[in-house]
Amino acid sequence: MPASAHRDPFTHRLGRRAVTLTHLDPEAPLDDLEPLRGIIGSARVVAIGENSHFITEFSHLRQRILRFLAERCGFTVLAFEYGFSEGFPLDAWAQGQGTDDDLRAHLAATIPVGVEEPLRWMRRHNATAAQPVRFAGIDIPAAGGSLLPALAPVADYLRRIDPETLPVLQEAMRIAGSFAGASAASAAPAWTRLTTAEQDALSAALTRLLIRFRSLEPLYVSRGDRHDYDVALRRLEGACHADYGFRAMAGLYAGDGLTADTSARDAYMAGSLLWHLERLAPGTRVVLAAHNAHIQKEPISFGGRLTGFPMGHYLHRALGDDYFALGLTSTAGHTADMRPDENARFGFAVEDAALQPPEPGSVEAAFADAGLGLAVADLRRMRAEAPGGAGHSPGPDRIRIRSAYVHTPVLEAFDGVLNVPVSTVAGDAGAGAP
Repeated sequence: MPASAHRDPFTHRLGRRAVTLTHLDPEAPLDDLEPLRGIIGSARVVAIGENSHFITEFSHLRQRILRFLAERCGFTVLAFEYGFSEGFPLDAWAQGQGTDDDLRAHLAATIPVGVEEPLRWMRRHNATAAQPVRFAGIDIPAAGGSLLPALAPVADYLRRIDPETLPVLQEAMRIAGSFAGASAASAAPAWTRLTTAEQDALSAALTRLLIRFRSLEPLYVSRGDRHDYDVALRRLEGACHADYGFRAMAGLYAGDGLTADTSARDAYMAGSLLWHLERLAPGTRVVLAAHNAHIQKEPISFGGRLTGFPMGHYLHRALGDDYFALGLTSTAGHTADMRPDENARFGFAVEDAALQPPEPGSVEAAFADAGLGLAVADLRRMRAEAPGGAGHSPGPDRIRIRSAYVHTPVLEAFDGVLNVPVSTVAGDAGAGAP
């Protein structure tokens, strides 16, 4: 049933322009996705979002779109909201190394945000494909839960390249290990319980290591090779950004944080994606999977206060129209709300929450008012057709984030939106429980 009886101009255009899809099954035929080819155009990076982790329909759609972009549009890399450092063994597995069962061990300590099934598809696809699909992690280590997944391989690197610096790194690892958790939700509170001296000692050690890495680049490369140096440096940068993030989050929750200070994680993710792009063959096209709040192009604000710049903002600045942000949302059903709980495995409990009818002014309300179910809207085209043209495009001013809303100019924040009529919480979402 429509969310309201009145159709605004955006809703009218949405009803005329949106393309209806027919399948959610990841294994279903892909023909209904063919309109996506024209919608994304020649974009080199296509980001596929979701308004909440742990949603079955979003996971299925992202798998279908990955298949379509790889099998029919020549995309050969899946970049994921997953640790940069931890991504390398997953790529090796996707290329055929080890056994099928090894993936469980790789992901044993990982929040189940939907990476397993795409990786299993990639391994099957790559077994016969002329052009394999690669996997690339882009995030800070352990989603901010621990610095150790990045620092441990840096320690291995220093043992070969600069052993006299190893004690500085080992001290950083000692402090980092004292508050390490499975996610930022568990590690951030533990970090606040460190003494100020330990917090400062960790930041000082990481900064010293980072400056030394950059200053001694010629020496390090001469003792090893360029690739190993670049990877080790990026890992160290990830630990530094994660460490900064602990301070930013502590300030945010204390109410005295600096403006937009939580941008560090998204800046790192954008930088990691560009890092991979610089090392890929010219013309390589990348599928990027991450939360809507990471892929959107407009800054994030809550209560009128600028909170941070998302990854998509940086990527749009760097890539222009070569970056395409496709948000995923739903008009009804249930969502996975996350409640902090230090006793839960990942530092939060997942709660199955019923969605309320879409708020007026939301993109979800527009889909409901237009009578659309499973459908995708080309917002780039709708921007161009709007009165006044690009930059003067009235439209929804909010989009769901779990059971709440992010207030943002949706037409500017995203290049496309894909809506599902009903969303359900995945059965493994409770993996965050004790």
